Amino acid sequence: MDTADIVIVGGGVVGSSIGYHLRQDGFAGRIVIVERDHTYRRASSNLAMGGIRQQFGSAVNIQMVRYSVGFYRDFDRRMRVGEREPHASFMQRGYLFLADEGSAPALERRYQLMRERGANVRRLSVDEIGAMLPDLRVDDLLFGVFGPEDGYANPKEVLNGFRAAAGAAGVEYLEDNVIGIQQDAGRVRGVTCRSAGGIDTPVIVNAAGPYAAAVGKLAGVDQPVCPMRQHLFRCDLPRLWPYRFPMVIDPGGVHWRHEDPAASGVPDRIVLAKTKLDEPYGENFACDTSRWMADFYPDLVRRLPALKDVRLVDGWAGLYEMTPDHNPMIGEHPSLAGFFMANGFSGHGLMMAPATGKIVSELIRCGHSDTIDVTRLSVARFDRGELFWDEAMI
Repeated sequence: MDTADIVIVGGGVVGSSIGYHLRQDGFAGRIVIVERDHTYRRASSNLAMGGIRQQFGSAVNIQMVRYSVGFYRDFDRRMRVGEREPHASFMQRGYLFLADEGSAPALERRYQLMRERGANVRRLSVDEIGAMLPDLRVDDLLFGVFGPEDGYANPKEVLNGFRAAAGAAGVEYLEDNVIGIQQDAGRVRGVTCRSAGGIDTPVIVNAAGPYAAAVGKLAGVDQPVCPMRQHLFRCDLPRLWPYRFPMVIDPGGVHWRHEDPAASGVPDRIVLAKTKLDEPYGENFACDTSRWMADFYPDLVRRLPALKDVRLVDGWAGLYEMTPDHNPMIGEHPSLAGFFMANGFSGHGLMMAPATGKIVSELIRCGHSDTIDVTRLSVARFDRGELFWDEAMI
């Protein structure tokens, strides 16, 4: 029987960030991350849009992303391993939420709360929006909220950077499937892997993303996390655009950001997403290209008529890990000692990964988190019926 001090189930950005932060915080024991697919072909963090924003409607989410913004600003240097330096390309071009008559009251409330909680945000007039994005249709808008420190990063480089840095710090990666979790007297005792067999451990971290509920079931605990398909599309702009788009969030839900040319001669591009709120739960990676013309293109061109000649390049689908209140569960399970959770980010996993790694490291090592109080994100809230709502999901 093999042994480890900590086993982390899931080696995406969240699991790798936890392993990395444990090492950075001085944990010297053996850490094993079990990742079932080292290609990460279907990993949510590999297929993400890469957005990073402080603009939330709750103090804990704002604090988590404020921590992450500072981390991502220095990500490439932090994650350098030998001569290899990742190119996460964190572009702090901002997030711009647009408010029309229907969305204005909620966005106004959120703006006031964000200001009170220390988020760097500005309320923009319609004229200021027009000056920032001259081609935008603004006749139905009332105002906008802009976060100048926010932006987006390259998801693949973020994932690769976290994994390489964790590995260089002595975190071990095992390509395998966890098929069993052992417990005794209300405490975890180990995991069973399909190929490697058993690993005795006093601490297990569930960082399995959309598959968190299945891992929880192996441990005999209930975690209300369901996978939900999310579509993204990439398209060429009609010409080299004279300015760079921030992440723009239209009141109708479609949002887009620039994707800068990787080399000279490569077309100028944008990436778009729009959450389908009635999307059925389930593991579905099929890209429904009909949604481009049905849901994306009309809303994009209505807001920005100058993009009527955009050319669709490709589309893909990844998975959100949805909880009933669209907020994560972070912490030790109240009925199973040694079983920690970092799940249910509902589309916000990459942007919160640095803070999550730091918080879970503190919870494991110290029994509490001094960096950010995540008590409200306990899984126990679901059993108590005390759902934790945040109006800022997009």
